[in-house]
This record gives sequence, structure tokens and C-alpha cells, in this order.
Amino acid sequence: MDAMLQVCAVQITPIMNQVEANLRRGREFVRRAAAEEVDLIVFPELWTTGYYLSKEAFEQWAEPQHGPTIQSMQEEAARANAAIVCPYVEQGHDGQMYISVAVIDCDGEVMGNVRKSLLWGREQQIFARGELEYPIFDIKVGKIGVLICYEMEFPETSRLLALNGAEMIVCPSVWSLSAAHRWDIQLPARSLDNTVYVLGVNAVGNNACGKSKLVSPLGDILAEASDRKEELLIRMIDKEALYWAREEVPYLEDYRRRLTPGGEKRIPIPSYEQL
Repeated sequence: MDAMLQVCAVQITPIMNQVEANLRRGREFVRRAAAEEVDLIVFPELWTTGYYLSKEAFEQWAEPQHGPTIQSMQEEAARANAAIVCPYVEQGHDGQMYISVAVIDCDGEVMGNVRKSLLWGREQQIFARGELEYPIFDIKVGKIGVLICYEMEFPETSRLLALNGAEMIVCPSVWSLSAAHRWDIQLPARSLDNTVYVLGVNAVGNNACGKSKLVSPLGDILAEASDRKEELLIRMIDKEALYWAREEVPYLEDYRRRLTPGGEKRIPIPSYEQL
């Protein structure tokens, strides 16, 4: 992670079942963010389609990993010189649909793809589960991990990312109004538990609670968006604060790897010195 880094959460109200219109608006948001010289741009979960669609509607919009949505965002990332975390509906080679996220670096290269591994409610009748894998993406802006919405509600996922070197966890979401209190509790808790930055990027409207937020490695809310309207949440962060937090609260240094779910034999965890 660069010493100073400007991040942007795109809090958007998706137009249901209108991918072309949402993509057009997404490109406009990226260009507005680029004018502020941001380094990292993150969109909410399922922002191109909307959340409350039928399985048949999602099947209509599902696309491969290098489909039109990702190609469009690759062009925008290179133009903006900013990394983009872009959720989309993936049509896998296995014939299954996934809630997925592509991580695109500042030069437009796709660095990897993440499939949502823990599905909430009706998602289980529509999408397939991804593998229980939580990779680190070492991109120009630093080492980031991705947790998609409900995955953030399980402490183990963020702990695995932190132990494997994440400096920031981004969380694209469609977090509901009725669960807003959990959003307010769990993002700061995951930040503090693991002394990492957390950037939670939520949709707004259509039963989503908004309140996208950037949380410090000590669990402090550094910036928070509205619970009612679309906006770009832009904030500068300092890598030095990450190191200071880990000296102040040495959770990762003192962590005993035998605590890791599944144990070292099932889930190899690097030593803290490798972070």
C-alpha cells in the first residue's frame, strides 16, 4: 500500500434489471472519482442488475469473467489510473451462476476473480456457492482482500485475510435496512479484530441501508455516507496508521495459529513476520 492512498466507495441505487443503464452510470461515477485523483474505486454487490430479481432475470444478465461489464471497467480503470473492484453476475464454465467480484488494477489488468462463498437467504436458490477461498490481491494500491456482503458477518473470513497479509478488506454489499445495526457493528469489529482498514460499500434505496463507510485499523469510522442517497464517499488513508495500530494493539503478532478454524494442517497460515 502506498504511504498515502485515496479510496472511493460508489454508493449507488441500481436500476432494477437495467444493466446497460447501470453500466453507463457506473462509468460516470468512475470519471467523477478520477477527477478527484482517487486510487481505488469500489462498487456495491450486484450493482449492475439490482438485487431483487428472479433467477430467470439474473440468468439473462449473467456473463463470463471477461464479459462486457468487466471489459468496460478495465477501460475505465486504465483511463482513471485507479484500481476498480467490480461486482457482477458471473456465468461459470460449469454452467452455474455466481455472485462474483473482479479486481482490476490501475493499468486495466484483471488481477483475479472472487466468488461469494456464503450465500444469504434467497441467494441460495439462485446462485452457486464459491469455494472457501479468500485470496490477497497485491495491486498497485496495496494488499487487499474482498469479502462480499454476508461473508463479512463471519469473523473467520476477515481473520484469514489479515493473517495472509491484507492491509485493507473491501466489502461490496447489498445490506438491508432491517440489518443496518449489524452493518454498524460488524465492520468496525472486523477492522479492530484484525487491525486492517475496512471499506464497506453498500447500495442505497430498494431496501438497502446505504451508510457506506471507511473504518480505521482501530475500528474508528473515518468517513460514512448517507443512508438515503447516492454519493461518492472519498477519503485519504495513511499506511503509517496501519503500522501504528498493529504496534498499539498487537493482535496479529500475538495470535496463536492453532486458533485458526481447521487448524494449521487444513489451512496453512503464514507467520506474522511474513505480513
